[in-house]
Amino acid sequence: MIHGFDLEDDLVCEGIIGDGCGGGRIFLVKDDRLFAYDPQTDSSILLLEEVPNATGIAKKGCTITIECKDEIIRFDLSLLKKV
Repeated sequence: MIHGFDLEDDLVCEGIIGDGCGGGRIFLVKDDRLFAYDPQTDSSILLLEEVPNATGIAKKGCTITIECKDEIIRFDLSLLKKV
């Protein structure tokens, strides 16, 4: 558990420093929305709304991939939008 987040939870992932955008932050889906938590400032920012029925989240480089029941959502952290 890091900063109160269970990294084993399917709806939580950690941004690895040096892996592109968002290094050191924690990304999570909660209440059908994607958030980024910054442990240095102890603050969260809403990145994306309307993330229905999420089952998993992963990050590679600047892309967050969210697996949902009916679709796969890709969010580009450098553009701050769905791609």
